[in-house]
Order: sequence, then C-alpha cells, then structure tokens
Amino acid sequence: MIDPPDDDAIALPIEHTLDLHPFAPRDIPEVVKDYLEAAHAAGFREVRLIHGRGIGVQRARVHQILRAHPLVANFHDAPESRLGATIVRFVASR
Repeated sequence: MIDPPDDDAIALPIEHTLDLHPFAPRDIPEVVKDYLEAAHAAGFREVRLIHGRGIGVQRARVHQILRAHPLVANFHDAPESRLGATIVRFVASR
C-alpha cells in the first residue's frame, strides 16, 4: 500500500495502474518510487503510470526516476493512452 500525501487520507491499494494526477508535483518522485517497490513486491511484472499529456514535465520527471530505479528493466510510452502514460516492466523477481 502507498501512504497518501496527507494524514487524513486512506492508504491506496496496489493495482496495475497508478494515476499520478491526484498527487502534488513535489510528491511525485517519492510516490513513484514507493509504488514501484510495492508493485514489484506484489509480483507485478508490468505497471502503467499515468502522468498526463500536457507539455511533458511530469513525463520527463517520471522517466528520470524510472531510468535510475534498480527494479525497472525497461519502460516506454503507452501511445494508445489518451491520458499520457508510461508502461514499466520490472526486472525478474528473485
């Protein structure tokens, strides 16, 4: 589970898709890192991060995190998504 950004909200279940729109931009790096670790621990092989289309600022931030994350085998844009999303594939579980 990912703890929400404020103390009054409830924890989020880990699913195959995470929409980053509800989170404050300053919280995105930590949310993405926590989500990747939780999703990998839950046994997911692939997840979708919805960062939005806009001018690409959030996409660039998310891709920067993914490039450096040790659990990420590879990632690519999800061109079929009208929401602006990235597909992430994890390294194999040990």
